[in-house]
Amino acid sequence: MSLIIVSCGGQRAVTSNTGFVSLFNGKNLDGWVGNKKSYRAENGQIIVDPNGGGSGGNLFTVEEYSNFILKFEFQLTPGANNGLGIHAPLEGDVAYVGKELQILDNTAAKYASLKPYQYHGSVYGIIPAKRGFQKPMGEWNSQTVTVEGSKITVELNGNLILEGDFQEASKNGTLDKKEHPGLQRSKGHIGFLGHGDVVHFRNIKIKELP
Repeated sequence: MSLIIVSCGGQRAVTSNTGFVSLFNGKNLDGWVGNKKSYRAENGQIIVDPNGGGSGGNLFTVEEYSNFILKFEFQLTPGANNGLGIHAPLEGDVAYVGKELQILDNTAAKYASLKPYQYHGSVYGIIPAKRGFQKPMGEWNSQTVTVEGSKITVELNGNLILEGDFQEASKNGTLDKKEHPGLQRSKGHIGFLGHGDVVHFRNIKIKELP
């Protein structure tokens, strides 16, 4: 079976015959919108570097996604904080108007007193993730996020760290006691949400589900 290549604004290219397509061409940020001063393409990676301009900010896919399996690798720096936005609009605080999955150095002393729903892999304010599965600082971590309807799972380095349902988790109120209108969204952009720290991403690919 021959390999099929699909191109859309430099963003999408089939990486295998399993239905996954690349969200990042490894060369530039074609197919992405947002803060392209703090985010840059380098050596096959997307690097968020606040020294590039601004405080980090957000970088979103041009396209919107509903149900999907998203795979990516990330490399943290000590104390780093970022986020993965899903079902996000292009404006507003994604943790509330969309959904944010934490990308965080769980081992940093300054984060020792966070709420359970603020650690890596958690759906911010909604569903806490298990801790203890990040690789040592400086190594690459692999993550898979699967979203089907209101259900979500997160795997980190082959370990299931989160399994939940957005609606079930919030039916009696959210853990952070705040309004999250984004829980009602079933489609939106995928993005990286910078908080002023250096984080590297690579091998970002997605498979859309029915």
